[in-house]
Amino acid sequence: MPVVDVIIELSPEACLAHYEGRAGQVHTRSLDGRRVIFPAEALRRVVTRDGVHGVFRLHFSAEGRFQTIERLR
Repeated sequence: MPVVDVIIELSPEACLAHYEGRAGQVHTRSLDGRRVIFPAEALRRVVTRDGVHGVFRLHFSAEGRFQTIERLR
């Protein structure tokens, strides 16, 4: 299963837009500079009242479909 490590810095307001469905995807960059897009609903697993801040590992299927997210730091 391919993995990508990304830095995510989202304010509580930005997370609310994703949660309410006004934004369906998250666009970010991996630690090695690649553009990464994944479903906004994945943030529900890692959001706090301060938003989403930190380094996360995204797991994708062999076909490139998002599967899971985990906080690294």
